[in-house]
Amino acid sequence: MRAATALVLVGLLALFAPSTEARRLLQSSGVTDADILNFALNLECLEAQYYSCAVFGTPLLDELTGSGPQPIGCQQANFTNDDIYSIAMDVANNEIAHVNYLRTALGNYSVQCPLVNIGDAFSAAADAALNTTLSPPFVPYSNDLYFLTGAFIFEDLGVTAYKGALTSFQSSDIMLAAAGIMAVEAYHAGYIRTALIQNGDVVTPYGANVTTIINAVSAARDSLDGTATSDDEGIFNATTGDYILTPVDGNAVAFSRTPSQVLAVAYLNAAGAAGGFFPDGVNGKIQYSS
Repeated sequence: MRAATALVLVGLLALFAPSTEARRLLQSSGVTDADILNFALNLECLEAQYYSCAVFGTPLLDELTGSGPQPIGCQQANFTNDDIYSIAMDVANNEIAHVNYLRTALGNYSVQCPLVNIGDAFSAAADAALNTTLSPPFVPYSNDLYFLTGAFIFEDLGVTAYKGALTSFQSSDIMLAAAGIMAVEAYHAGYIRTALIQNGDVVTPYGANVTTIINAVSAARDSLDGTATSDDEGIFNATTGDYILTPVDGNAVAFSRTPSQVLAVAYLNAAGAAGGFFPDGVNGKIQYSS
C-alpha cells in the first residue's frame, strides 16, 4: 500500500513537474495554465484555512502557505455532532491536500497564500445576505450548523469556479487534474447541502430557520456575481416545495463562474474591490476585471 501511494505521488509530480511543464506554460502569452492553477490555489488556501482552523484549531503550516500571512479569525469550531465532526475532518484533510498538491505542482511558480479573513468576514456576509445586522454577530465556529453554513459559502463557489476554468486549460492533463479537484469539491458541497437540508427546519437564535438563512446566502451570491440569470440556488424551492440538492440547469448541468464573478462573491463586493474573505485581494496574474 505504501509503495502504491509513493508511485501515485511520483506520477503527480511528473504530471506537473515545475522545471518543465510550468516553465513552458509561463513562457506562453496571455493567461497560462499556471496562472489558472495559481488562481485556484488562492481559493484552496481560503478553504483550507477555514477547515484547518475549525477542525484542528490551527492555521496552515508556512510550507503550505508559501510563508503567506496568518489568517484573520482562526479558531476551533464547537462541534457537538460526532458525524459532522468526522466529515469536517475529512473535508479539512482534502482541502489541505489540494493546497499541497497545487503548490507542489507549480513549484517555484506558485504564489503565496494571500491574507484571508475567516473571522468577521463571515458576519459581514451573513449581515449582507439577511439585510440586517445580526446580534450577536454570526460566527461559523459557534456550533455544527453555523460551521456548515460557513462551508456552504465556499464549496458551491469552488465548484462553479473550477467548472468555469476547465475549458481554459491548454493542457488536457492539467484539465483532467482540475476536473478531479472539482469533483471532490462537488462531493463536499453535496454533503454540506444534505446536512443543511436535514436541519432545514431548525430555528436559529436569530429567529430564522436554517433553510431561510441558506437561501438568503445563495441569493446574495447570485446578486454579487452579476449574472443576468439566477443560477445559484439555496436548499429549498418555495415555488415547488422541493428541496434542492444540486443547483443545476434544465439539463442537470452545473453552472460556471468566471474568475471575476468568483472574486466578486469572495470579496463580498459586486464591483470587485478587494475585501471580504480576501482583505488584500488574491495573488497572481488573474485579478478582477469588469
